[in-house]
Amino acid sequence: MNGGVHIAQEDLALYGMGNLQGEELARVRTHLQSCAACQEELSTLAADLSLLGLGAEAHPVPAHARARLLESVQDEMEPAAVSQVHPITSLSTTGRRRTAWIPWVIAAGLAVGATGLGVKVNTMQQQLQERSRMLAQSQQEAMRSREEAARSERVLALLKAPQAQRATLTAAKTPAEPTGHAIYLAERGELIFQGSHLKSLPEDKAYELWVIPQNGAPIPAGVFRPDRSGDASVVMPPLPTGVPAKVFAITVERAEGVAKPEGPIVLSGVPMPGA
Repeated sequence: MNGGVHIAQEDLALYGMGNLQGEELARVRTHLQSCAACQEELSTLAADLSLLGLGAEAHPVPAHARARLLESVQDEMEPAAVSQVHPITSLSTTGRRRTAWIPWVIAAGLAVGATGLGVKVNTMQQQLQERSRMLAQSQQEAMRSREEAARSERVLALLKAPQAQRATLTAAKTPAEPTGHAIYLAERGELIFQGSHLKSLPEDKAYELWVIPQNGAPIPAGVFRPDRSGDASVVMPPLPTGVPAKVFAITVERAEGVAKPEGPIVLSGVPMPGA
């Protein structure tokens, strides 16, 4: 490669970036050993590449990306610049064009690296969102478990409370099959009712349980409908605390319930303290 013919600028740049292999690499190395002009050109290109790469994180360019990049660069170059060799005069007359295509190489590497980084960031965000969802779900389940455990403890405590008022409710006026049992702890406002053999009602009607105090208006304690066997229950309805019951009663009311008794009393009972 003597006699005024030198290494192409593209090959020198690729050599400086370590992207030549095989015969191309051996050819350039052999030529550089005896050509001062190409050695000087290589030093200039290396300096340009260093300046362009100062602010960029290095990323390896895949082989297929490199090939496509070189094809697009060669399409943009003049025919004389595409050839593998150039006259020595081109080294000095194409100084402005010499590094014009180098940012394409840097941009390609950055584009590949940025794409990979974007995929990693999206994947991490999806993982964090999934972990946050699972954590929130776990916290909700733990809260529900604590609430259910606390409710179970209250039910058990009410069943065992010696001071709780207990009553057996029977049909009004005459004995009848329907019965009901109530356990009520006035100081906590806690009540459990279990009914048996209750008659079915029309769709627009329902049974309503009442706590009737010594003084004051009856307190609604829940609306319910029996199952096919006639069984029904009311467990821990919201009630005021500290209101002892004089009588428990069951009436038939509208399906949505009422604020004060309107229908007939079908079961009633007087509480007995203790067992």
